[in-house]
Amino acid sequence: HRKSMKAVLRLIACLVVAGVALELFFVARIAAMAVINPESTAFQRSEAFQIALHQGSNGGWRHEWVPYAQINDTLKRAVIASEDAGFVDHNGVEWEAIERARQRNAKAEELAAKRAARAVARGKPVQPVRLRGGSTITQQLAKNLLLSGERTMLRKGQELVLATLLELVLDKQRILEIYLNNVEWGEGVFGAEAASQYYFRKPASRLSANEAARLAVMLPSPKFFERRLGSPYLSGRASTVMARMPAAELP
Repeated sequence: HRKSMKAVLRLIACLVVAGVALELFFVARIAAMAVINPESTAFQRSEAFQIALHQGSNGGWRHEWVPYAQINDTLKRAVIASEDAGFVDHNGVEWEAIERARQRNAKAEELAAKRAARAVARGKPVQPVRLRGGSTITQQLAKNLLLSGERTMLRKGQELVLATLLELVLDKQRILEIYLNNVEWGEGVFGAEAASQYYFRKPASRLSANEAARLAVMLPSPKFFERRLGSPYLSGRASTVMARMPAAELP
């Protein structure tokens, strides 16, 4: 019994040491980003593997880093207006937004369950439910930079910790710069410059307000909208974002 207790304690000690080491690794990575542009993110590496797996070496890949000043302010305002209106004011996490998203998702799942039951009864395919995350730009960056895409409470907790670390170590402008240069904008399309060239054949420094708004609207589901660029929803939502852009505060 005593030996088994010692074994359990050793295991717990090893897990604690491993956890501390992982957090120190994350801190070091984030600190380095204050002066070094990240070459890739965890999400990008995962996507590159999937593209290579399904399309081989011929799979398309677009990613080009450009400095903050070379990204048009219209795109910065559009992304903030669409994704995180309180970006310059919060400390990385907006708890009220998370709670609102949780309540919306609970209602969406309830409605989806009823629709699924009707669809099954009629022999029709069940449509997947689309959930909202309530994540800030900083949280999205933390997830894409350093974490896996799995949806677990442990990963969500780690995302909140890393978002707080990002805000402590980097200023808002640097966070937005890294985010805009690495966020996904389509299959193998990453960053503002690549997206601008891919969709509008121009650099990110020359995007119009409408073009910037359309790119911003794509962000929650870029692969979905990549195939539906002419959808009425995209156009309507872009108009809403354009109306909000003048009030979006830049870091």
